[in-house]
Amino acid sequence: MRLLSYNIHKGFGNDRRYRLERVIGVIEEENPDLICLQEVDQNVSRTSHDDQPRMLAEHFKATSHHYQLNVPRKQGGYGNLILSRWPIRYCHSISLRLRWRKPRGAQLAVVHTPHGPLHLVNWHLGLSGKERHWQVRHVLSHERFHEHAHLPTVIVGDYNDWRNTLEHGPFAAHQFRQVTAPLKEFRSFPSFWAITSLDKCYIRGGVEVTRARVVRTSLARRASDHLPLSVEIRLTRMDKPGTPLISPLAPGTGERRRE
Repeated sequence: MRLLSYNIHKGFGNDRRYRLERVIGVIEEENPDLICLQEVDQNVSRTSHDDQPRMLAEHFKATSHHYQLNVPRKQGGYGNLILSRWPIRYCHSISLRLRWRKPRGAQLAVVHTPHGPLHLVNWHLGLSGKERHWQVRHVLSHERFHEHAHLPTVIVGDYNDWRNTLEHGPFAAHQFRQVTAPLKEFRSFPSFWAITSLDKCYIRGGVEVTRARVVRTSLARRASDHLPLSVEIRLTRMDKPGTPLISPLAPGTGERRRE
């Protein structure tokens, strides 16, 4: 299955023009099964008050989608979005705001893929190193994360970790492995002349990455200030027999909470 992580910069390209259709074109070319987006606008004047989560979900005919508003702007704002070809049976939003710093967030989801359940995290971390380390520790020690930590787990998004200090810090302490290495092969920002690796993927448990790459098409270089990250994964084991997968919900529905 193919997963795409992409900071779409609200649909603004390097020419500073709002063209969501360019972002859609980049995603279409990759044909992902799971789409994890950051900086998605909803009802903001700069993007014509478009409901981008709805527009993207409808365009890609997502079976399930979940939106997390992180940064309010009057009646709208922007945040993270997960689109899935398969049902999302559980989704929980965690605030990653540290004191007075800019609001950030993480989405925790359990996706029912044809190959088994996948525990998926989509987030956008802060600009300070100490802030990012706190944010990762906060999520990995969160009770909602631990509810599904026994499942194959993938964590993607905009890490802003240009010095790559998280790999041997909180991720190593929780036995996660980075698949977006060496860094020189995964430079994703700025898109027109990528010099640093900000968009990353970590995995743990019964999941294997068969291919990971930064999408460097000419359209991707224009559509946003980040290049998207494409990751092909394979689940290598199912959940333990007799272990409850998730809280029972009606088929095709999801549970959304926020802290």
